[in-house]
Amino acid sequence: MPMVEVLDLNNRKVGDLELSDAVFGAEVKEHLIYESVRHYMACRRQGSASTKTRSEVAGSGKKLWRQKGTGRARMGSVRSPIWRKGGTVHGPRPRDYSYRLPRKMQLGALRSALSAKLRDGELKVVKEFTLADHRTKTMAGVLKTLNTAATVLLVDNGVDNRNLDVGSRNLPGVTLALTREVTVYDLLKHKHVVLSEEAARKLSEALA
Repeated sequence: MPMVEVLDLNNRKVGDLELSDAVFGAEVKEHLIYESVRHYMACRRQGSASTKTRSEVAGSGKKLWRQKGTGRARMGSVRSPIWRKGGTVHGPRPRDYSYRLPRKMQLGALRSALSAKLRDGELKVVKEFTLADHRTKTMAGVLKTLNTAATVLLVDNGVDNRNLDVGSRNLPGVTLALTREVTVYDLLKHKHVVLSEEAARKLSEALA
């Protein structure tokens, strides 16, 4: 069973926490992590790129000149795709890029990402996020004391914590997420992950 130190916001050890071996000590399966991130990015794609066909572009439908006798190539409409400002052939149309990824694969990818963070020493557990106020300067000082990198993912247990929410929202590279909102993409995007003790327990129970 992985054992991690529980710190206070002054970076002092206040205890130890035993984490689930199935969640934080699992085999790191890179192919699952790849599939999860690919799925996440596909679901976020807007898919709104669109071009107009010859039936949608503006322009008269009148035949430009008579069919025969002018010496010019026959032409029926200024909206033809071979004309400038005409319709587009086989251009992009609005579409949905999302697809379904099996739940077992998503959970396996989360276990792999959390295990990799713990293995690489990029995961910290704090007793709780009890800040004196909601000032950004206070939150920045806490992160500096905890020796975190420029990009940090903060994970709390879902209890309303206004000081943490307001204090972290304006810090570049810092993201606050609830335990039920943690994604593999967020774990990989941020160099360090800081969990509250309660959040670490919930993840151990939910993903085991």
